[in-house]
Amino acid sequence: MKPILLQGHERSITQIKYNREGDLLFTVAKDPIVNVWYSVNGERLGTYMGHTGAVWCVDADWDTKHVLTGSADNSCRLWDCETGKQLALLKTNSAVRTCGFDFGGNIIMFSTDKQMGYQCFVSFFDLRDPSQIDSNEPYMKIPCSDSKITSAVWGPLGECIIAGHESGELNQYSAKSGEVLVNVKEHSRQINDIQLSRDMTMFVTASKDNTSKLFDSTTLEHQKTFRTERPVNSAALSPNYDHVVLGGGQEAMDVTTTSTRIGKFEARFFHLAFEEEFGRVKGHFGPINSVAFHPDGKSYSSGGEDGYVRIHYFDPQYFEFEFEA
Repeated sequence: MKPILLQGHERSITQIKYNREGDLLFTVAKDPIVNVWYSVNGERLGTYMGHTGAVWCVDADWDTKHVLTGSADNSCRLWDCETGKQLALLKTNSAVRTCGFDFGGNIIMFSTDKQMGYQCFVSFFDLRDPSQIDSNEPYMKIPCSDSKITSAVWGPLGECIIAGHESGELNQYSAKSGEVLVNVKEHSRQINDIQLSRDMTMFVTASKDNTSKLFDSTTLEHQKTFRTERPVNSAALSPNYDHVVLGGGQEAMDVTTTSTRIGKFEARFFHLAFEEEFGRVKGHFGPINSVAFHPDGKSYSSGGEDGYVRIHYFDPQYFEFEFEA
C-alpha cells in the first residue's frame, strides 16, 4: 500500500475533504492556501487564493460547483470550484471553525470561535438571496454561550445541524427555528471531528478523551465506542464496509511532556460492529489531524501535523478480509 504524497502546504493540515464523486480532494492547513487535487493520481489542480490566515475548514457542495472555506482571518468565503474565483466573502468577529453546505447546496452554515470577547455563533446564509451576502446578515444566528463549537455537520435532509462542543457535548440544532432539539454528553473532553456515514443515518465523533464514538444521527443515541490511548483528532466511516478509520496523536504543545512513543499515532482501522481494531497504517511524522474515506471505499486519505496529505489505495487483501467472530 504505497501512498501518494501530496505536498502543497507549508503548515500542518487542518482538514481534508472529498467531493461527492470522490474525483477531487480538497485540503486546507494552518497556512492561507486552499488546495484541490485529483484523487486518482495526486495531481494538483489548483489553489483558491484570498485568505490571510489559517484555514480551519472546507466543504464542497453536492454537484461540486462551489467550495466553502472558513478561516482564522475572521471570514468565510465561497468559491467557484472550477475557476477558483471568489464569489462571496462573509466577515465575522472571530475565527470560523466549521462550515458546510446543506444537502441542496443553497444554504450554508458556519460556526465561529469564542474569542476576543465574542461568543460562539452558528450562522445560516441562504445563497439564493444575494441581499444576505451583501449585507453580511445571516437569516438565522444561534448563540452558543456555554461551550464553543469545535466541529459541526449538517444532519440528514438538511433539517438540523449536529454540533460537537469543547465540553464534549453534542447538540442537534434545528435549521429552521435554531432551537436545541437533542442534547447528549457522551464525551468527557472536546469533540475534534464529526463525520456522517454515506447514507447519513449515523455519524462518528473523534474526541480528546481518547475515544471515537458512533451515534444515531436523528436521536443522537450512542451506539459504539472505539478506544485508543491517545487523543483522536479525526474519524471517518467506510461507505461500503463496516469499518471506521481513526487518526490522532498528541497535540504539538503536549509532545515535549510525554514519552516519544506516545506522540506518534498510526491510522487505525476498527470494525464498526465489534469495536475491534484490525489494522494500522504508519506514515505520518507526528499526529494525524484529518482522515477521509473515498466515496467508493477503495482508498482513504490522511492529513497530518507534518503538512503532508497521503492518499492510500487499499491492497486486495483489504477487500478479501473477513472478520473472525
